[in-house]
Amino acid sequence: MWENVNTTMNGSQPSTCFNNPTAEKIGKTFFYCSILLVSLAGNTAIGITVYKTKTMRKPINFLILSMAMSDLLYPIFLIPMSIQGLYTDSWLIVGPLGQALCKLVFFLTHASELVSILSMVLIAVNRFGAVVFPLRSPPISSKLCPFFILTTWIIAMAVFSPYLFARKLVEYPERLECGMHWNEVFAETLSFQNYFVSFSVVFIFIPLVLIAILYIIIFLKLKSRKIPGEQSANTEAGQRRQRKRNVLKMAIAIVLGFAICWLPFVIMCLLVFFASDVLMSCDLRYFNSFVVLMVSANCAINPCICFIFSSNYREGLKNLLR
Repeated sequence: MWENVNTTMNGSQPSTCFNNPTAEKIGKTFFYCSILLVSLAGNTAIGITVYKTKTMRKPINFLILSMAMSDLLYPIFLIPMSIQGLYTDSWLIVGPLGQALCKLVFFLTHASELVSILSMVLIAVNRFGAVVFPLRSPPISSKLCPFFILTTWIIAMAVFSPYLFARKLVEYPERLECGMHWNEVFAETLSFQNYFVSFSVVFIFIPLVLIAILYIIIFLKLKSRKIPGEQSANTEAGQRRQRKRNVLKMAIAIVLGFAICWLPFVIMCLLVFFASDVLMSCDLRYFNSFVVLMVSANCAINPCICFIFSSNYREGLKNLLR
C-alpha cells in the first residue's frame, strides 16, 4: 500500500525538502541493498535450518518458517523495484509479462505482510496454550499446523485480490507506469481509503491488541509459577521453563519489531488520507521516507531476532555453516 501513499506525497511535496537528492538516492540504495542481502540470507537460513533439524519440526517453528517464506517475497519482488524507482519513474518490462508482473509484484508482497500478521497471532495462540494450559492438547498441533498455515495464505491472498484488478500497466508517450486504478474498478462499491482503514483495523490493530492480551496473560501465568528453590530441586523442569521463556521472548520480540516497523506507517497513511493539509510539510516527507525504509527493514529483522533469541536456531545455523 505504501506506493500509493508515496505517489500522493511526491506529487504534493515541495522539491526543496531534500537539499542533496543524489546523496539521498545513494543512501537509500545502500540501505535497500543491505536489507535485500540480510533478508535473503537470514530467511533462507531459517528455512534450511528448520528443514534439516528434526528436533525443530514443531508447530511454532513451522509458523516462523511460513513467516520467513513470506518475508522472502518482499526483497525478491519489491526492493529491486524500489531501487529502480529511485532512478527512473518508468516501468521497465513491457508486454503481457510486464502487465502480469505489475499485478503480481504488489499482490504477492502485500499478501506476505498479512501472512506475517496472521502467523504472529497463531504463534501467540500456540504459546498461550502451551503455558496457560500445559496439560491439554495444544491448540495448534503438528497435524493441524499445515492447515492453519495454508489458511493464512488463502486469507492474505483473498484480502489483497483487488490488487489483481486495480493494478494496471499503462503506456504513456515517454514512460510505462504500473499504477493503481482503484477508482476505475471499485469506485462505486468501495473507496481505497475505506479499504485501507478496514484493513488496518481488522488485520493490524485488532490482531496486535489480541496478541498483547495473550502475552500479558502468559507473562502473569509464568510469574505466578515462580517458586523459590524449585529450579534447583528439579533441573529438568527448570530447563523446560527456561526454554519456554526463551521462545516467549523471541515471539514477543518479533511482534514488537513488526509494530515498530508498521504502526508509524499506518498512522502516516491515515494522516495523508484524512488530513491532506499536512501534505505540504517537509517534516511529513522526511517522516514518510523514514517509515518506508522501516517497512522495508521488517523482512530482515525477523531472522535476526530468531538467531539472537533462540539457541536452537543458532546451533542450526552453525551446523549449516559447517
